[in-house]
Amino acid sequence: MTTAKPANRKRLVAVSLDERSIGRSNRNIENERAVAIKDLIAANSFAPVGHRGGPYALHLGMKDNRLLLDIRLADGEPVIAHLLSLSPFKRIVKDYFLICDSYYAAVRAAVPGRVEAIDMGRRSLHDEGSRILQEAIKTKVRVDFATARRLFTLICVLHWKG
Repeated sequence: MTTAKPANRKRLVAVSLDERSIGRSNRNIENERAVAIKDLIAANSFAPVGHRGGPYALHLGMKDNRLLLDIRLADGEPVIAHLLSLSPFKRIVKDYFLICDSYYAAVRAAVPGRVEAIDMGRRSLHDEGSRILQEAIKTKVRVDFATARRLFTLICVLHWKG
Protein backbone atom coordinates (compact mmCIF):
# COMPACT_ATOMS: atom_id res chain seq x y z
CA MET A 1 0.00 0.00 0.00
CA THR A 2 1.21 3.48 -0.84
CA THR A 3 0.09 6.45 1.23
CA ALA A 4 0.49 10.22 1.22
CA LYS A 5 -0.42 13.13 3.49
CA PRO A 6 -4.02 14.29 2.97
CA ALA A 7 -4.30 17.62 1.13
CA ASN A 8 -8.09 17.86 0.75
CA ARG A 9 -11.22 15.84 1.34
CA LYS A 10 -11.95 14.74 -2.25
CA ARG A 11 -8.85 12.72 -2.95
CA LEU A 12 -7.13 9.41 -2.48
CA VAL A 13 -4.29 9.19 0.02
CA ALA A 14 -3.80 5.43 -0.22
CA VAL A 15 -4.15 2.90 -3.04
CA SER A 16 -3.60 -0.84 -2.90
CA LEU A 17 -4.23 -3.82 -5.16
CA ASP A 18 -5.44 -7.22 -4.02
CA GLU A 19 -2.35 -9.37 -4.46
CA ARG A 20 -4.55 -12.45 -5.04
CA SER A 21 -6.11 -10.68 -8.03
CA ILE A 22 -2.80 -9.98 -9.72
CA GLY A 23 -1.40 -12.57 -12.10
CA ARG A 24 2.27 -13.22 -12.79
CA SER A 25 3.80 -10.09 -14.16
CA ASN A 26 6.97 -8.89 -15.78
CA ARG A 27 9.18 -5.90 -15.08
CA ASN A 28 7.20 -3.66 -17.44
CA ILE A 29 3.89 -4.42 -15.73
CA GLU A 30 5.38 -3.96 -12.26
CA ASN A 31 6.81 -0.62 -13.33
CA GLU A 32 3.45 0.51 -14.79
CA ARG A 33 1.76 -0.47 -11.53
CA ALA A 34 4.26 1.36 -9.31
CA VAL A 35 4.23 4.52 -11.42
CA ALA A 36 0.41 4.58 -11.65
CA ILE A 37 0.03 4.27 -7.87
CA LYS A 38 2.73 6.86 -7.17
CA ASP A 39 1.22 9.32 -9.66
CA LEU A 40 -2.31 8.62 -8.44
CA ILE A 41 -1.37 9.42 -4.84
CA ALA A 42 0.52 12.56 -5.90
CA ALA A 43 -2.41 14.08 -7.81
CA ASN A 44 -6.00 12.93 -8.02
CA SER A 45 -9.62 13.96 -7.72
CA PHE A 46 -11.75 11.22 -6.16
CA ALA A 47 -15.17 11.67 -4.59
CA PRO A 48 -17.72 8.92 -3.93
CA VAL A 49 -21.14 10.26 -4.95
CA GLY A 50 -23.19 11.29 -1.95
CA HIS A 51 -20.39 11.00 0.61
CA ARG A 52 -19.36 13.91 2.83
CA GLY A 53 -15.68 13.69 1.94
CA GLY A 54 -12.45 11.88 2.69
CA PRO A 55 -9.60 11.69 2.24
CA TYR A 56 -9.97 8.13 0.97
CA ALA A 57 -8.13 4.84 0.70
CA LEU A 58 -8.94 2.65 -2.32
CA HIS A 59 -8.37 -1.07 -2.55
CA LEU A 60 -8.83 -2.60 -6.03
CA GLY A 61 -9.32 -6.27 -6.70
CA MET A 62 -11.23 -8.81 -8.71
CA LYS A 63 -14.29 -10.61 -7.38
CA ASP A 64 -16.45 -12.92 -9.48
CA ASN A 65 -14.91 -11.50 -12.68
CA ARG A 66 -15.85 -7.99 -11.63
CA LEU A 67 -13.74 -5.09 -10.50
CA LEU A 68 -14.03 -4.44 -6.77
CA LEU A 69 -13.58 -0.85 -5.63
CA ASP A 70 -13.37 -0.96 -1.84
CA ILE A 71 -13.47 2.67 -0.72
CA ARG A 72 -12.63 3.60 2.84
CA LEU A 73 -11.71 6.70 4.76
CA ALA A 74 -7.99 7.18 5.29
CA ASP A 75 -8.39 5.78 8.83
CA GLY A 76 -9.87 2.54 7.44
CA GLU A 77 -13.55 3.24 8.14
CA PRO A 78 -15.61 1.65 5.33
CA VAL A 79 -17.37 4.07 2.98
CA ILE A 80 -18.69 1.83 0.22
CA ALA A 81 -17.69 -1.08 -1.99
CA HIS A 82 -18.69 -1.22 -5.65
CA LEU A 83 -18.54 -4.17 -8.02
CA LEU A 84 -18.07 -3.03 -11.59
CA SER A 85 -18.69 -5.15 -14.67
CA LEU A 86 -15.55 -5.59 -16.73
CA SER A 87 -17.45 -6.27 -19.96
CA PRO A 88 -17.02 -2.70 -21.29
CA PHE A 89 -13.26 -3.03 -20.81
CA LYS A 90 -12.57 -6.41 -22.42
CA ARG A 91 -11.86 -5.19 -25.97
CA ILE A 92 -9.95 -2.08 -24.97
CA VAL A 93 -7.76 -3.94 -22.45
CA LYS A 94 -6.98 -6.66 -25.00
CA ASP A 95 -6.06 -4.06 -27.63
CA TYR A 96 -4.04 -2.10 -25.06
CA PHE A 97 -1.99 -5.18 -24.13
CA LEU A 98 -1.30 -5.93 -27.79
CA ILE A 99 -0.08 -2.42 -28.49
CA CYS A 100 1.98 -2.38 -25.27
CA ASP A 101 3.73 -5.56 -26.39
CA SER A 102 4.53 -3.88 -29.71
CA TYR A 103 5.73 -0.77 -27.90
CA TYR A 104 8.13 -2.66 -25.61
CA ALA A 105 9.46 -4.66 -28.57
CA ALA A 106 10.07 -1.44 -30.52
CA VAL A 107 11.83 0.12 -27.52
CA ARG A 108 14.14 -2.91 -27.25
CA ALA A 109 14.88 -2.69 -30.97
CA ALA A 110 15.58 1.04 -30.60
CA VAL A 111 13.59 2.16 -33.62
CA PRO A 112 12.65 5.74 -32.60
CA GLY A 113 10.09 6.47 -35.35
CA ARG A 114 8.28 3.22 -34.71
CA VAL A 115 8.34 3.75 -30.93
CA GLU A 116 6.80 7.19 -31.32
CA ALA A 117 4.04 5.97 -33.64
CA ILE A 118 3.16 3.02 -31.43
CA ASP A 119 3.22 5.23 -28.34
CA MET A 120 0.68 7.57 -29.93
CA GLY A 121 -1.63 4.61 -30.52
CA ARG A 122 -1.01 3.33 -27.02
CA ARG A 123 -1.93 6.70 -25.50
CA SER A 124 -5.06 6.88 -27.64
CA LEU A 125 -6.24 3.47 -26.43
CA HIS A 126 -5.37 4.42 -22.85
CA ASP A 127 -7.42 7.60 -23.18
CA GLU A 128 -10.36 5.63 -24.59
CA GLY A 129 -10.20 3.16 -21.69
CA SER A 130 -10.07 6.08 -19.25
CA ARG A 131 -13.21 7.62 -20.75
CA ILE A 132 -14.99 4.26 -20.58
CA LEU A 133 -14.01 4.02 -16.91
CA GLN A 134 -15.21 7.55 -16.13
CA GLU A 135 -18.55 6.76 -17.75
CA ALA A 136 -18.88 3.40 -15.96
CA ILE A 137 -18.33 4.86 -12.49
CA LYS A 138 -19.86 8.33 -12.82
CA THR A 139 -22.91 7.45 -10.70
CA LYS A 140 -20.65 5.94 -8.03
CA VAL A 141 -17.43 7.96 -7.94
CA ARG A 142 -16.49 11.29 -9.49
CA VAL A 143 -12.96 11.35 -10.88
CA ASP A 144 -11.14 13.72 -13.20
CA PHE A 145 -9.60 12.47 -16.44
CA ALA A 146 -6.04 12.19 -15.05
CA THR A 147 -7.32 10.08 -12.14
CA ALA A 148 -9.32 7.89 -14.54
CA ARG A 149 -6.15 7.34 -16.64
CA ARG A 150 -4.18 6.09 -13.64
CA LEU A 151 -7.06 3.92 -12.46
CA PHE A 152 -7.35 2.44 -15.96
CA THR A 153 -3.67 1.50 -15.76
CA LEU A 154 -4.38 -0.36 -12.51
CA ILE A 155 -7.36 -2.13 -14.08
CA CYS A 156 -5.00 -3.31 -16.82
CA VAL A 157 -2.56 -4.58 -14.18
CA LEU A 158 -5.40 -6.58 -12.61
CA HIS A 159 -6.27 -8.02 -16.05
CA TRP A 160 -2.69 -9.06 -16.79
CA LYS A 161 -2.41 -12.87 -16.79
CA GLY A 162 1.34 -13.11 -17.36
